[in-house]
Amino acid sequence: MHNDPFAQVKAAQREGWALFVPLEAYTTPPAAKLVEFARMQRSEKVLDVGCGTGVVAVTAARAGAQVKALDLSPVLLERARWNADTAGVAIEFTEGGVEALPYPDASFDIVLSQYGHMFAPRPEVAVGEMLRILKPGGRIAFSTWPPELFIGRMFNLVGRYLPPPPGVPPVTLWGDPNVVRERLGDRITDLVFERESMFVPALSPQHVRQSFEASAAPVLKLVQALKDDAAKLMQFRSELEALIAAFTQGNLVRQQYLMSRASKRT
Repeated sequence: MHNDPFAQVKAAQREGWALFVPLEAYTTPPAAKLVEFARMQRSEKVLDVGCGTGVVAVTAARAGAQVKALDLSPVLLERARWNADTAGVAIEFTEGGVEALPYPDASFDIVLSQYGHMFAPRPEVAVGEMLRILKPGGRIAFSTWPPELFIGRMFNLVGRYLPPPPGVPPVTLWGDPNVVRERLGDRITDLVFERESMFVPALSPQHVRQSFEASAAPVLKLVQALKDDAAKLMQFRSELEALIAAFTQGNLVRQQYLMSRASKRT
């Protein structure tokens, strides 16, 4: 990793996302949606990239797939192993990143990622690696956040206060079908998209904002960066709470996401 120009970025991600576990419950229903969307069959070999606490990997394994999973965070992998053990499924978990997948060429039938691979600082490298380890005719399927909807707008709000490092594109670009189509290019066929929603309980916008500050790496990082600028921190919090309120109804925050699926050319 010493030759990786974004090693510091990845180290920060590894540390920041270690606090994600409390948000696991909200990502569990979308995990089932993604596995279904991928048209997974029993006994297929599946890789979950950026697996986090393993909700997609465990869901796929319980449906009969042969699953391996990978994430940068050892803390989240510990939780993922606990989830797999609790569910009674065998999954091989590995610490690592999508830009250097430690698997042979053409070794998986399906590559999945739920809000994970999109944080790779070099999308072209991430795409190249995911397609490299996918068998010809195999399927890639992932979930991302559209830039114009709640989580995408939250990431963009954070980016206005704390821009990404030079050379790192906004993660929300992965939520734009045109960008997905361009990044996958002519290496795939049968590209399809589908939108779904998750609903997060919200007693108030302030409750949701505090939850993000404690568990969502980009928000947590920004709050730490603004700790000595009370006025700017107050302004950010006000804007974030207003954004949360705009997507809240009946004590539920609607978080819409994009699922993309394609087949690797044979």
